Amino acid sequence: MGQNMNNGSQASAHQQMVEVTKKFHAIGIRSGIISGLFYGLYSFVVMIISGFDPIKSAVGIFAAPFVMGGLNDFMGGCVLLLNVIRTGKFKELGRSLATKPGKIMLLGFVLGGPIANGAYLVGLSLAGAFAIPVSATTAAFGALFAAIFLKQKITPRVGVGMVLCVAGAVILNLVKPEGATNFTLGILLAIVAAICWGLEGCISSFGGAMLDSEVAVTLRQIVSGLIQMVIIVPLVGATGLFTKMLAAPLPMLLLLVSGTLVGISYTTWYKSNAMVGTAIGMSLNITYAFWGVFFSILFLGQALTPTITIGSIIVILGAIVVTTNPLDLFRKSEV
Repeated sequence: MGQNMNNGSQASAHQQMVEVTKKFHAIGIRSGIISGLFYGLYSFVVMIISGFDPIKSAVGIFAAPFVMGGLNDFMGGCVLLLNVIRTGKFKELGRSLATKPGKIMLLGFVLGGPIANGAYLVGLSLAGAFAIPVSATTAAFGALFAAIFLKQKITPRVGVGMVLCVAGAVILNLVKPEGATNFTLGILLAIVAAICWGLEGCISSFGGAMLDSEVAVTLRQIVSGLIQMVIIVPLVGATGLFTKMLAAPLPMLLLLVSGTLVGISYTTWYKSNAMVGTAIGMSLNITYAFWGVFFSILFLGQALTPTITIGSIIVILGAIVVTTNPLDLFRKSEV
């Protein structure tokens, strides 16, 4: 009898562990989906800001993107900082930076902030909304880097889902959009952003497992914003534009909104990468390619073309395949 009770306790403990693992995985999946939606909203708001002066009339391809990027990240970081203070995690900022994972994460902050986001914003200004899905190839780069550096295995199903996501992003860009000033350079810069975000995703998957995601992203946004405002903006000769932006109430308000959106996106993205791995987390995050184009069609008059329709559907299908085994749906229906 004692043996039976022992076996029963072990079975119960195992069942509880399975349930906890499922819940953990589900939270990671949900976080990844939220990160994609909010980054799509961020991309949409940034495109709106580009239509207002002084950004609209800015001279040079680097000035406006880095001024917007610096203010966006810094103000978003300040919003996140208020939340960190509210939740009693303020002291964790310094403690996190003092740790080895924190110092490694600093590299990710620079790659994903000033470099990737700067390239992405320049790509948006040159290639229009179609730079959004091209940058979504970051999922493939992220999974590749995770397999090389973190030894994270890519299952066949997740691999197929990733390929679908990337294929959808490519199809979305088969037709050049009207009004793109320098489409090819914009697309190349979007790929640069994808590579750097892939590296950041790999780093966040490592460091995020040991650091609080809210604290890590708060540091990321503030560090990224300060580097762009203090170092890059003067280097590209955009100090005058920066001053004009500070005196423009509506663009500044919109930047506060976009900064908050991107802060939420990165917080949930870091959490997803740490909970379900870089490959799945980034594959879910790149659904922003669909959301960004969708909002542009709905509100900014972006033309609805066959390539946009087909590409968006494929991106969604890819995300579904990454997160769910389609065979499970049939198994459940048979029970």
